[in-house]
Amino acid sequence: MTGNSFNDETLDRFKSLNTKKKSSELFSLLFKNKNLYLSLLIILIVFVIPVIRLFLMSFQANGSFSFENYTNILSEKYTWTVLKNTCLIVVGSTVISLMVGVSLAWLMAYTNIRLKKLMQVFILLPFVIPSYIVTIAWTQFVGNIKAVDINLYSMGGIIFILGISHYPLVYLFTVNVLKKIPRELEWAVRASGGGQLKAFWHVTVPLALPGIVGGGMIAFLSNLDNFGIPAFLGIPSNITTLSTAIYQEVIGFGENAFSRAATFSVLLAVFALFATGIQWFLLRKSKVTETAAADNSPRFHLRKSRPFVEFSIWLFIVGVSIIPLLSMLKTSLLKVYGLPFTLENITLHNFNYLLYDYDKVSTALLNSLKLAGLTTIICLIIGTLVAYFRIRKPSFITKSLEVAISIPYTLPGMVLALAMIFTWMQPIPGWNPGIYGSIWILLIAYVTRFMILQVRGSSSAFTQISVDLEEAAHISGASTWSKWRFILLPLILPSVLSGSILVLLTTLTELTISSLLWSSGAETIGVIIFNFEQAGYTTYSTAFSVITLLFMGILAALVYGIIYIWQRSIKAS
Repeated sequence: MTGNSFNDETLDRFKSLNTKKKSSELFSLLFKNKNLYLSLLIILIVFVIPVIRLFLMSFQANGSFSFENYTNILSEKYTWTVLKNTCLIVVGSTVISLMVGVSLAWLMAYTNIRLKKLMQVFILLPFVIPSYIVTIAWTQFVGNIKAVDINLYSMGGIIFILGISHYPLVYLFTVNVLKKIPRELEWAVRASGGGQLKAFWHVTVPLALPGIVGGGMIAFLSNLDNFGIPAFLGIPSNITTLSTAIYQEVIGFGENAFSRAATFSVLLAVFALFATGIQWFLLRKSKVTETAAADNSPRFHLRKSRPFVEFSIWLFIVGVSIIPLLSMLKTSLLKVYGLPFTLENITLHNFNYLLYDYDKVSTALLNSLKLAGLTTIICLIIGTLVAYFRIRKPSFITKSLEVAISIPYTLPGMVLALAMIFTWMQPIPGWNPGIYGSIWILLIAYVTRFMILQVRGSSSAFTQISVDLEEAAHISGASTWSKWRFILLPLILPSVLSGSILVLLTTLTELTISSLLWSSGAETIGVIIFNFEQAGYTTYSTAFSVITLLFMGILAALVYGIIYIWQRSIKAS
């Protein structure tokens, strides 16, 4: 027996026993693995059962199993309009993300442009900033351009904002793959008489395909999952997508509202699975050829054109990342929305009202901070332990744990939110524990949604640590606690905390799940901003967005400061 898994020797020995001894041996093996099986059971209940219940709910009509929901919904013209809108918006925004992300990745990985590290900070800003804040920033920016008639409250506007919000995902996936392509392969093509263009199409593109397709699919799923941008721009202009259709069904409380919402959720999940299938199809024959380390030296030396290329990149990233935020800040300082930005119209009243007079703002900030903190701590502990057993004790059970934990993250957030409602209204028929309608359902949903981020981050940390260090600790007589405290924790902490920061900031400003699960007294940052914008209080929504960005910056600085101090103390000791 190795740890908590069955090895080949154990299985062979089990097969050779007689029936009576097999029963005794099986009982012994199950007893030794009871903790792992209990963990698997809990994870199935928390992560898998809600999805199953949602799927079954889509077949409920008038208290019985039926295909009525699907036949009714698919026969409605409204449904096909929603599906067409969703398809056009998601595909169009993904194309924009791919074009921008791949172009910037190639320039950053292969050319000799200057200030790359600073450029990358600005490139990643649209990904770090919540998409609904990006939307507010762009609506204010475009609203101040009087010379050109641009309507963001349209299909094109939604596609554009989604595209520029998620191009950093394509960039991150692609730039690392490009840097790891052996330049010798490109030289070989050029030495054989092929030009730069031939080397690009026959070497660079095929070898970069995993990164491009991976980033494109992540952008596709993020565009499909996004609720904030279609809600902020689509609902006022009557452009409905699957995510906003689910939201409108639930808040409408119409006849069979939950069953109809569940049916739309299944259709949304099918879109996500379809995208995953396309990814597998495109990559099924691809081979990743990488060097041991990233090659950061430039492969194309721009000369006369370098200033123009640098200026174009800076113009794009500043125009996309900074100017809209400045426009949002400008609107937040106005007495009344629409007034010219002059000295007599500037005021701090909006900030004073939100911070001192409107209690729900402080409540939302505190709720989001508590939820983000608790989610991060729970994911940090449980996710790191799951990652440890997944890497150190690989087995069918530990792999099943990881798959179960990943399911809620692969589904769109609106689908998961509805699954949480169906599960926690009555976890057991006839028993309502009071979780639905309280802040606790948000915590459960956040943990369920973002646990996989911590598992992946911690798994990456453990793969970089040799198992010999643990074996040496065991031989020396170190206890489990001593092994973790003095060996594992100091080595894994930077990578583990990187995953935790991602969980923290993502949870802090989450909107998609919160839009369906919040209740009075359990408002979050995203919900308050969404409600302000829907009610037409633009100066308040922009002011609270500015407060949120400052809040995120301070929180991130504190966390990184703690990591820096911890690393300094480890080096000093």
